[in-house]
Amino acid sequence: MANFAVGTDNIDFDAARARGIAITNTPDVLTAATAELAIGLLLALQRRIAEGDRFLRRREEWGWSTSFMLGTGLQGLTLGVVGYGRIGREVGRLAEAFGMTVVPMRELDRIGEVDVLTLHCPLTPATRHLIDAAALARMKPTAVLVNTARGPVVDEAALVEALQRGTIAGAALDVYEREPEVTAALLELENVVLTPHLGSATDATRDAMGGLCVEALRAVLLEGRDPANRVA
Repeated sequence: MANFAVGTDNIDFDAARARGIAITNTPDVLTAATAELAIGLLLALQRRIAEGDRFLRRREEWGWSTSFMLGTGLQGLTLGVVGYGRIGREVGRLAEAFGMTVVPMRELDRIGEVDVLTLHCPLTPATRHLIDAAALARMKPTAVLVNTARGPVVDEAALVEALQRGTIAGAALDVYEREPEVTAALLELENVVLTPHLGSATDATRDAMGGLCVEALRAVLLEGRDPANRVA
């Protein structure tokens, strides 16, 4: 089975093993694209880019002023990275270029220190609803959440409540708990930026992912060998 993704939470590993089916994924080639999207989402949220776009499309009256639609810059902020693998490290590298301090978070013990919490961990039983009401309550009220990992890592109902109550300042999401469904309340909030699972969505990245899948299928089916990207 050549999985057209780096995550493998969509696969029944026990059933595959029982049938002797090899499983591969598409690592590395989507690292840069996904990391770029995470930073893009953060910028759109902090600098109110998507909100400003919606404002103009509503044809609202406006004029320049010193206090109009103020946002928050990235320089000097602390970025907590949950899941410090290939993508998490690349997000950290890009964030440092913006003057952010990067904190790899193998646990959530420092969640109250960060200004931005960005998620890049796989979806497993241990990470499902990792970011729940209790975790959100420990964040700064000025902090924001970015999720380009998997939707169920976040308890969406708890996130909505936290955003409505001002427990945290905002969220930028590319993935959803019941994808492709998006919790309706998220669509009504101005302090939320939403994209439809675009992490790897560039021409070059999707071509490279397809190439890895073809190479894996050729290796197993035609050449009788294990591909380098075999995960089970």
